[in-house]
Parts: sequence; structure tokens; C-alpha cells
Amino acid sequence: MAASLGLLASWVIAVDELKIDQARAVGATFPPSCSINPVVACGNVMESEQAHVFDVPNPFIGLVCYAVVIMFAVGLIAGVRYPTWLWAGLGAGSVFGVSFCTCLQFQSLFRINALCLWCCLGWTVTISIFSRVTLHFVSRDGTPVPRALQQAMTEFPWVHSPPCGAG
Repeated sequence: MAASLGLLASWVIAVDELKIDQARAVGATFPPSCSINPVVACGNVMESEQAHVFDVPNPFIGLVCYAVVIMFAVGLIAGVRYPTWLWAGLGAGSVFGVSFCTCLQFQSLFRINALCLWCCLGWTVTISIFSRVTLHFVSRDGTPVPRALQQAMTEFPWVHSPPCGAG
């Protein structure tokens, strides 16, 4: 469910990004869907250099990454048992995702001084995916994690419950 919301947010931002580029090509402007006031101003965020970190608009990265997580979750729901190396890849991807989002949060709040509500949804989703994947690793027997950390993480039901009924 979380990755679906992230995919939706990335889709909306990507469509707005394309509309901004089309408008710029003809010398016009396009106000993004969630530009509400000077603080909640998606246009300011989308036109910043931080919105194209790897020379690709960030929402396009989100479209790919959230789609991968959705495919992984669908496999879990279908009963697929993924090998450890694939879980490790998902773990590494979620660490990258949460680190990338943390950097973008900082940039948005302290450098751009504006927020995009769709970006905030993407950040929230990425943090929840990271939490769930981390819980998977921490709660497994044999994982070199202190018992107190295992108990602390499994104490919160919103983190402990599997996404979409998957285990």
C-alpha cells in the first residue's frame, strides 16, 4: 500500500514536471497542482537544482523505485520466498531511499524554503518502507542485533504489521 502511494505521488509530480517543461518551451508558465502559497510551493521545489539530482527529474527515480517495491510486495503476497541476496538488495535500496529523502527534506526546508505536499507523501512512504524492511532484518533469528533493539522495534504495531498482509 505504501509503495502505491509513493508511485501516485511520483506520477503526479512527473506529470507536473512535464507540463512545466512544455510550458517553458513555448515561453509560458505552468503552476503545479499543489502550489498553494509561498511555503507550499511545488513550483519552487520543482524548478530548483535539487529536483534533478542525477540529471534526471527526481520523480522519475521514484516511479522506478516504487514500482520495484510494489513488484516485490506482490511477490510476497503471492507467496514467493525471496533469497537473502534479494532481501539485502531491497534493504540497500531502502537505505539509499531514506538517505536520499532525508537529503531532499533538508534541501527543501533549509535551502529552497518551500514544501511540495506530494514530495512530503513520498518522504513519508519511503520512511515507512525503510522501517518495514529494517524490521524484517531485525526480527529474523540470527541477525546480529541486540535483543533490546529487536524488542523495541517489534513493540510498535504500525511498524510490525506486514504491508498488505504480506509476511
